[in-house]
Amino acid sequence: MRSIYPTLTNLRAEYSCFDRETGRPICVGNGETCRRAGGDGIEELPCPSPDACVFGQTGGCKPYGRLNVLIGDEDELGSFVFRTTSFNSIRTLAARLHYFSAVSGNLLACLPLELKLRGKSTTQSYRSAIYYVDLCARTSSTLESAIIEARDLDTRRKAAGFDQQALDTAAHAGFSNGAFEETIEESAAVAEEFYPAESSNGGSHDTGHDETSSTTRFSLQKQLDRRAALLGGKEA
Repeated sequence: MRSIYPTLTNLRAEYSCFDRETGRPICVGNGETCRRAGGDGIEELPCPSPDACVFGQTGGCKPYGRLNVLIGDEDELGSFVFRTTSFNSIRTLAARLHYFSAVSGNLLACLPLELKLRGKSTTQSYRSAIYYVDLCARTSSTLESAIIEARDLDTRRKAAGFDQQALDTAAHAGFSNGAFEETIEESAAVAEEFYPAESSNGGSHDTGHDETSSTTRFSLQKQLDRRAALLGGKEA
């Protein structure tokens, strides 16, 4: 598996509700406030989270996370986007990003890592398997050797004049302005994540993503920050 290189600014997570026909976002919120598209344009409204919002319940609102990572070196300014509506995946990735950033001395963008699918079971899932995505050091390597490689890469980049901080700032600004500017590619992914095909019995079926915890009624960002503060990076 090829190494990936993420940064702290490259994980976006919001509660999102999309138009079923166009795949365009109609409401994006953080558990406290939201921006909702309507007949009079985009309004800023309270965001009580999906399980406490009538609009969200009828529109199919879910936590929506997108992690941008660099794979290989074909396009050093391009990125691969991992998309998920799994709350467990989102909070695990948030914790892992903070953990790896701390342990490497804020060299996350130079740290060679892997995305790995893991499974677990809980009482909430009635002991059925739940799958989520984790971020870890490469299978063929160790965290210590990954940090050494990250330091070497950081030294070479700085010598060449590469400004990672400026790149992160520009990326963060672009992500902040793009909540309602989704691409055709994004629309296709949204259809698969949010509105899976109807099952044979006429009802919708789960796409294999894990459950959304009842704690999502609070601010999504606060939950992620609290999870990241543990710096353990493991699922409870």
